[in-house]
Amino acid sequence: MINGQGGWPLTIIMTPNKKPIFAGTYFPKNDQLGMAGMMRIINKISVMWATDKNELITRSEKIMAGVSRANAVGLGRLERIDSEVLFKRVFSELVCDFDQMYGGFGNAPKFPSPHNLYFLLRYWHLYKDERALQMVEKTLEGMKRGGIFDCIGYGFSRYSTDRKWLVPHFEKMLYDNSLLAIAYLECFQATKNPKYSEVAMQIFTYILRDLISPEGGFYTAEDADSEGEEGKFYCWTVEEVVQVLGNKDGKKFCKYFDITTSGNFENKNIPNLIMHTVPKEEKVWSEEKAWSEEKVWLEECRQKMFDYRNTRVHPFKDDKVLSSLNGLTIAALSIAGRVLGITEYTEAAEKSGNFIFAKLVRSDGRLLARYRDGHSDHLGFVDDYAFLIWGLIELYETTYNPDYLKNALKLNDDLIRLFCDEKSGGLFLYGIDGEQLIARPKEIYDGAIPSGNSVATLNFLRLARLTGRFDLEEKAKLQFATFSQNLQSVPRGQTYFLMALMFAEKPTNEIMIICKDESHDGSNDESNVKDSRRMVNIINEEFRPFTVSMVYSKDKSTLSEVAPFVVDYKMKDDKTTAYICENFTCNKPVTSIEEFRRLL
Repeated sequence: MINGQGGWPLTIIMTPNKKPIFAGTYFPKNDQLGMAGMMRIINKISVMWATDKNELITRSEKIMAGVSRANAVGLGRLERIDSEVLFKRVFSELVCDFDQMYGGFGNAPKFPSPHNLYFLLRYWHLYKDERALQMVEKTLEGMKRGGIFDCIGYGFSRYSTDRKWLVPHFEKMLYDNSLLAIAYLECFQATKNPKYSEVAMQIFTYILRDLISPEGGFYTAEDADSEGEEGKFYCWTVEEVVQVLGNKDGKKFCKYFDITTSGNFENKNIPNLIMHTVPKEEKVWSEEKAWSEEKVWLEECRQKMFDYRNTRVHPFKDDKVLSSLNGLTIAALSIAGRVLGITEYTEAAEKSGNFIFAKLVRSDGRLLARYRDGHSDHLGFVDDYAFLIWGLIELYETTYNPDYLKNALKLNDDLIRLFCDEKSGGLFLYGIDGEQLIARPKEIYDGAIPSGNSVATLNFLRLARLTGRFDLEEKAKLQFATFSQNLQSVPRGQTYFLMALMFAEKPTNEIMIICKDESHDGSNDESNVKDSRRMVNIINEEFRPFTVSMVYSKDKSTLSEVAPFVVDYKMKDDKTTAYICENFTCNKPVTSIEEFRRLL
């Protein structure tokens, strides 16, 4: 606001009563290249404070007034939101900005912004516009082929400094990898193409290997630098590759991953597949056997390269555990567990959830933001609550353990109590019990990650469908009204919020499966259990972004505590029974697996 730009490290100079006078980014110690140094700035302000204090106080008051105005921008309400116009407008803007050659949006730098891909997949699902799906596929393929993806150790870097996705900022963030895993999983559901699920599994290989703590929480990031050089850990020379793989395999590997003597990054090489083609003299890849053999060879080489790279000095690991980012990872792992049927992912999500409730929830139930070295600190922000609730909702729809839904609802009620602006609507960044700063901002912009307000809004709607809490539907409607002017002005910057609007305004399905609990079924007849699992598998086969599902057995009474309406659903002919409802209006109950699939 003061000088038209921002960044890190940020310097703010304040009066003794914490009123800002001056702010700026990255000042050198002394004057340098025409830039005022820190010594000059603080000396100048020191002199002014002694000789013209009133001028500085007036300046601080103007800054505070500007901050208040900035926080209020876009919060005016419109009488009506034309959602169809907004959805199509954002889609058109994404089409115009799409890079047809390499995927992604804009030129450089390029950020993954997975929620843009989520929005496009839902747009494709609703409007059957193949361009939306094509943009998603092109982007996911482009990122996987680029240097932004670590093809040796897996995982994605934070962003690409160039249009091709070749040269990343080598820092690896937990949030990027978790959100991207969801994008690849949803694309797999939409297309049934296993290459997308394979990338998701590679991401989880990285997270579960390098970012998990012994207690089950997930670390925040890995640095870009090692030994004082950005990317040194990840880059290669031809000589190194040949040394590791031998002359024949080394040269073939270099050709495959664009590793040359001239290099593609500071005289070294970032392995990538951007321009990869299959030499004519090599095996025909369209033949299944040849491709299978090629994959075995590639994996053997990759493992050797990985083992060698592990002997290098590793980048620094940011080993704090954040509630917010763990919530995103719980969501991603839970989705993967149910879509891919891999219990390891579900168990990792549950372990992370247990860690948070053991280490990051106070005895009074207040969620905290950060854990490190045995210490938990800082009252949780709106993102911590919203993202963790998202994770618990996904964990419920994967395990159908009612405790996860119960915890999600409890945290959601706490979020409303602590963060909701009862006067003007929306959710503040920090709670009523937090340190009172010069302003209480409300973030709605979906930038590198979705905003807490956006995620919370979709949470409200899903929890309302899952528990029958219609007051949460009203909370979501209030969110749309509060941010309607902002949404109308810059809808492209709020694609996750638009996903919530889609969920609110388009037909949704609620699926209730009623079955016996196998642990209390004296007949030892497992058919009911098998049928419920088969029905759940059918739900998870397809991309169903506007569906919520529940499994209820009379022996699991916890679910009826948070969703009392479930007791009204009965089994038919003592068989596993499914009710498929649209906006709470249900079809007749079905017990046949074939009929269930047909109705879906």
